Amino acid sequence: MNRRTPNIVLIVSDDHGYADRSALGTRDVRTPSLDRLAAEGTTFSDAYVTAPICSPSRAAIISGQYQQRWGGLWFDSAEIGDVPTIAEQVRSAGYATGYFGKVHYGSETEKDRGAPPWHGFDESFYGLAGQSMGRLHYRHHTGEAVEAYGEAAEAMGVQPFWSGTEPAAFDGFTTTEIAERAIGFIERHRREPFFAMIAFNAVHNFCWQLPEEELAARGLPELPDWNPGASQYLDWYDGAISPRLPDGRAYYLAQLELMDRAIGSILDRLDQNGLAEDTMIVYLTDNGGSQCNYGDNGALRGTKYTVWEGGIRVPFLVRWPGVSTEGGQVDVPVSALDLGPTIAAAAGVTPHRFSDGVDLRPILQGTLSDEVRDLHWDCGWQWAVRRGPWKLSWFDADSPTAQYVRSVEHTDTGDGLQLFDLGTDPGERQDLASEHPGIVDDLLARHQRWRAEVGLPSPGPA
Repeated sequence: MNRRTPNIVLIVSDDHGYADRSALGTRDVRTPSLDRLAAEGTTFSDAYVTAPICSPSRAAIISGQYQQRWGGLWFDSAEIGDVPTIAEQVRSAGYATGYFGKVHYGSETEKDRGAPPWHGFDESFYGLAGQSMGRLHYRHHTGEAVEAYGEAAEAMGVQPFWSGTEPAAFDGFTTTEIAERAIGFIERHRREPFFAMIAFNAVHNFCWQLPEEELAARGLPELPDWNPGASQYLDWYDGAISPRLPDGRAYYLAQLELMDRAIGSILDRLDQNGLAEDTMIVYLTDNGGSQCNYGDNGALRGTKYTVWEGGIRVPFLVRWPGVSTEGGQVDVPVSALDLGPTIAAAAGVTPHRFSDGVDLRPILQGTLSDEVRDLHWDCGWQWAVRRGPWKLSWFDADSPTAQYVRSVEHTDTGDGLQLFDLGTDPGERQDLASEHPGIVDDLLARHQRWRAEVGLPSPGPA
């Protein structure tokens, strides 16, 4: 019989493509552990994050609030400040709390609110990706590596991790190290309720940074990181991403497979300790798959950086014995915002009054409400709103950010106002704005009201 308050394991990956699970039949993808979670739990096919990039998306995940409430629109404005977090809420209910992996809430240091020890985590092992252009190296994290890389150290993300408030240098495969630290936390707290947040940097670029034995097993060459003496960084970066990186998809798939293996080790340890039946596990990624990093979003249009479906719809799996349905699939739109109230309810605490999500338990148990829900996205230069099957999007293609996304990240942005029926056109191929002006007006008005509610000025076009 399940305990009244389950253990909670929240796994967040980085840039995982929507179609990149072997259960979906995508070629050459091997994700048996994620497939196991899906088979033993519920898959949400229409699950979203609140931003097409990591920092603001992660801020919403940890808080259960739209990050726009404190001005979080892009990388430079996503700090969580004094916003209550999931960890703080469950810790108040007696949970042991641990954070393991990438942290990236805008700019940050180990002394800032964005570092796990300062927003509710008793134990932590983390890398501050806000100090390294959003990246963590997959193999090196030492002072010696920082010295050896010199000018390239920040871009390559080789700084030591942190354990609590102390530096934690290590040389080893980051994905494995994160999983092992999380397993250690689970072992130490197996006799009390715990909340473990595990934030892999996989499968973020640069995916060629694989262990030597894995490169050899796959017949992949070892590629050099950026050397400041060899080229300017942006020139080097342009040659290190799609479509110019030889074997780029193979490197990405290797990183994905190794992350899946690490997730499997966590599942196995829960089994070995007799904790599986008492543990809720959630898996999602922080934004849509990155085209420049060889992620595959399947039939969805677009990629990371944009509010096309490929930038904001993500893999989302929940295994919660006694609540979720084995092999279940739900096509009701849900959001990463829903993790806050769902986890709070599971822990027996009242969700924070500013929560923007909903408790997923009724949906998981098949008790669906007839209420139609609005979901919003807004990055300033682009925004979208979904209600039922209808999605209205707007892009300022001439904005500096849009120009940067197109030129540096090789990602296409939209232009102007567009309306799509996702029920019949999930790939957003047929703009229906001219055919349904009433729906356009209604969705635009809803988004304008939402912006006023969260404290943003009216959007364009008015």
